[in-house]
This record gives sequence, C-alpha cells and structure tokens, in this order.
Amino acid sequence: MGTKRKQHSAEFKFKVRVPSGWEAAKEQKTLSQLGSEYELHPTQISEWKRQLLSGGVNVFEKGESKAENGASKVEIELYEQIGRLKMELESPRGYPKKKLPATVEEKRGWIEPDASISVRQQCEWLGLNRSSYYYEPCQESALNLELMRLLDEQYMATPFYGWPRMTAFLQGKGYAINHKRVQRLMQQMGIQAIYPKPKTTISAPGHKIYPYLLRNVEILRPNQVWSTDITYIPLAKGFMYLVAVIDWYSRFILDWRISNSLDGIFCIDSLQQALLFGRPEIFNSDQGSQFTATAFTEILETAEIRISMDGRGRALDNIFIERFWRSLKYEDIYLNHYATVPALSVGLAHYFDFYNYQRPHQALNYLTPAQCYRLATPLLG
Repeated sequence: MGTKRKQHSAEFKFKVRVPSGWEAAKEQKTLSQLGSEYELHPTQISEWKRQLLSGGVNVFEKGESKAENGASKVEIELYEQIGRLKMELESPRGYPKKKLPATVEEKRGWIEPDASISVRQQCEWLGLNRSSYYYEPCQESALNLELMRLLDEQYMATPFYGWPRMTAFLQGKGYAINHKRVQRLMQQMGIQAIYPKPKTTISAPGHKIYPYLLRNVEILRPNQVWSTDITYIPLAKGFMYLVAVIDWYSRFILDWRISNSLDGIFCIDSLQQALLFGRPEIFNSDQGSQFTATAFTEILETAEIRISMDGRGRALDNIFIERFWRSLKYEDIYLNHYATVPALSVGLAHYFDFYNYQRPHQALNYLTPAQCYRLATPLLG
C-alpha cells in the first residue's frame, strides 16, 4: 500500500512562507532550511511563495471563500462539476504536451493534491508523468554545498572555466565526482563560462530580447547607464541569491535584495527602489528570465528608459557589476562565511554601506562611489 500524501491547510501553507511575518518570507531562511523544518520539498515551498506574494493567504483557499460569500456547498459542487467537465472537453489527451511551454518543476507546482479533480487527471492534462509529480529528490547534501562554495570561489578567479575545467579543478582537490554533477551544480548556481559562442539556448517563451546598446559607448555621467545582475551567495546550510542595481559611472550601488529563490519578484522590488534615486537613460541586464519578463521590462518602458541586454555568454558586456561581485565576495562573503540568512543580511548591509560611502575607488580618483554619484546628483543622501 502506498504512503498517503500529506494535505496542508491554507493556514499551514501561509505559515511556511511567512514564519515571522510578511517581510520575513523572503529573507529569514533558505529553501533547504524551510524544507527540513516543515518536511516539505523546496520546490513546493517555492511555488507557495510565488502564490503568496501574488495574493496572500487567500490564494490557498478553495471553496471556503465562495461559501463565505453566501454560496452553498451544493452550488460549489455544481460549479466544480461544470468546470471539470468543461476542462475535460477542452483538454483532449496530448493537448497540454504541445501547448504548455513549462518545465517539469513548474508543472509540479501547478498540481493541487487536495482539489476535487484527481491528481491523475491533473497530470494527464498537463502532460506530466505521475511518477515525476510524486518524485521527491533529496535535499542538497553537505558535500554538494561544499562543492558549490568551491565552484563559486573558483568562478570568481577564473570565470572562463566551463564544466570540463571545473570538474578537473574539483577532482584535483581530491573529490571523486563526474562532470554531470558539476554541470548540474553550475546550472543551479546560475553560472557559465564567459566566452563568445554561438547562441545555444532559448529565452523564456513570450519574453522579448532587447539588443545590446552599450558597445563603444563612452560613459560620461551618473544616471547615464544602470545595470543589474544576480549572483549566488553560499551559506553554511544552503544558499541565497543576491540582486543589485549599479550606476556605471560612479559604481554606486543603488539597491540590493536577497531571495531564497529565483522567482524574479525580488528583482522587481530592487528596480523599483533604485528608481527612487533617479532615472537612467539606459538600463542593462543579461537575458535571464527575471529581466526579460514583461513585469520587469514594463517598468522600464513606462519610465521611458531604453533597455539593453547582454549577448548570451558575454558577462563582460555587464563588466561593472561583475567586478563588483568579485569585490564583494573576496572582501566580505569568503572572509565571513555567514551561517544564517539574518547574519548574511546584516553583513551585506554593513558591506554595502562601506562600499558606497567609505571605500575609495581607484578608477574614481579615490573618491567613494557615493561621492562620485553625488557630484552630479546633489539630492543623494
């Protein structure tokens, strides 16, 4: 007899994503820590987080909200039956497989095990094998976290290393691993070798890719060009992602945020906060789905900001923020070995304050980024 799957209430789902309030949902724990604490898979928690940030606890409610609005239980059941029949008529076998451009993990997040429609039927409509839905991969092991930390440090030193050299590097340190594990870990970390190469990947469906506008452009003033990027931050038990927005002329960091998932919401929050400083003429990013998403690019287009995007595999197109990541990791992350998310948040706040307001920059004639930015934007600080 198979093990009965757990069914969680809306209140439980809300508690997982908001252990100590709305703002704590993104910054207090890694997905690995939450998964261990609540005995849930990180993918499920990540999906609940996305739903939560879109609509709060009500997104987890099913028929209860209708009942509270005066609809009877019988009416609810009738609506469910009508909807189920309609979906069956409109969802012939094989249709979703051809029409839904989604990954296995995304489809798993769409399944609602406590819905009136069976898991088998939901999987069939989505073109998802039931074994893929029920599969529960293990948490990242201590060894994998150690390997990811070493990969991150080596990538900062040799960003042109792809998985073959990274594999040789780790094997040279005595780790008996193959290239497949290195490839998977590098993909999870969001890193790839930096060198010109043919386009071998496809952007997210429906996302517009903008041309690179900064080739041979001379940077002469603050707010001429801003850029953004995401980097991997290792912790003792798990990892986080960090996004930052930088002014190219002054190297001033306009805003930064951390997140335990790559849902893109923290990138939008950071962009909106940075725009309180002013409005750049050009905003540059890579072609990551967080930055090509309509919700992100619409903010820039509404503000009449020109959008520029790096070429695939050309991180040097966004060189200023890449140099900043190197400074941050060598001067703070690798020295302090943060154990928890709160400790990381405090440490990053101290470093960004130091970098912006105290650390002289050789390329700025030993001014700080804030001093350089303030020369042309006196309203700063």
